Amino acid sequence: MRRTITAGVTLALVLGLALSGCDGDDPAATSTPSATATAMITVWVDENQESAFAPLAEEFEQDTGIAVNLVVKDDSELVDDFAAQAASGSGPDAIIAPNDAVGSLAADGLISPIDLGEATANFQDAAVEAFTVDDELYGVPYAVENLALIRNTDLAAEAPATWDDVLAAGDAAGTPLPILIGGTDSSAASAYNLYPFQQSFGASAFEVADDGSYDPTRLAMGGENGRAFAEWLDAQAQAGILRSTITDDVAIAEFLAGNAPFIVTGPWNLATIKESGIAYAIDPIPQAGPYASSPFIGVQGLVMSAHSRNPTAVREFLVDYVASQEGQTAIYRVGNRAPANSAAFEDAESDADTAAFVAAGAGGIPVPNSPAMDEVWAEWSQAETRIIDRSTDDAAGTWDDMVSSLQAELG
Repeated sequence: MRRTITAGVTLALVLGLALSGCDGDDPAATSTPSATATAMITVWVDENQESAFAPLAEEFEQDTGIAVNLVVKDDSELVDDFAAQAASGSGPDAIIAPNDAVGSLAADGLISPIDLGEATANFQDAAVEAFTVDDELYGVPYAVENLALIRNTDLAAEAPATWDDVLAAGDAAGTPLPILIGGTDSSAASAYNLYPFQQSFGASAFEVADDGSYDPTRLAMGGENGRAFAEWLDAQAQAGILRSTITDDVAIAEFLAGNAPFIVTGPWNLATIKESGIAYAIDPIPQAGPYASSPFIGVQGLVMSAHSRNPTAVREFLVDYVASQEGQTAIYRVGNRAPANSAAFEDAESDADTAAFVAAGAGGIPVPNSPAMDEVWAEWSQAETRIIDRSTDDAAGTWDDMVSSLQAELG
């Protein structure tokens, strides 16, 4: 995947970078800068993605003489920390970001559009749509991901089709829990992880427009379907099955310890599961309501800071390296997340695990990138937490209040 650029462009890049490097350093973060580089761009990544981007960073430096300083940040704080620093004109040159963060970052003027030109056609339409705001592309998507049900095949021989099948398999296995559904916050439920079950009650997050995209101004999770889901949450909490205190880290540890036959998780945990030696299968998420479950489709990408002092070098790295088929294949091989580049995606589907995750995401729609999503996630998760923690004795009423409040804020 080696790239060459003219000597004049390289010299301009190196001189510009040497005079005005944007470091975005964090004393508590782990970084991997080149020991000899005199020119550098800084990219924030999370722990899972550092090794995926390291080969591309190394190749970019070899080709251009410009180092890519990969700074490892906590995934749950990365975007917020970037927004705080970028608002004052500082911070890194680029960061990895989920597509649902792009709307607010673009609206606040913190990231710059990226022109892929004809290469835009090389990407899955859903991935491009996920990073598009007001008809402009804000970043280079590199991975498409979704939740699935991972099954310990020593504890459950068959894939469950329904929630009742999950409970029956748990009883037969004799494990402490039938299923593990974690979240990023130990004090709150995860609306993202619970969404496939919510959707199976016909309580989709937003109304869907004629073109198949979400209308982020109109909620669709109210009414009888939403109340039915809320009452289901309440019943599972009373049974001790759903617990808002279980984080993703706790969930994967408990699953690997054999304390549940099933876990709802994504490809980011696949390497850990493989390394454990556990016998596993990847299945679609079973329905809890009358309809088939389908998870959100998340898209990961690299976005460029509007305050980058090195925009030419950043664009070079994103467009010629990260966006290429070879680059996305390299990222996929380390991170296990299906590539956003169409050709790389087709190659990746030959892997049985990747194909299984893709099948589990059938019918899913990308997470909306509306700036309103921050507030939506917060109130949505808070309502679910109140129900699961049993801090309300009116699950349906709590759900109705959340929907009404959010709809009023969305307009």
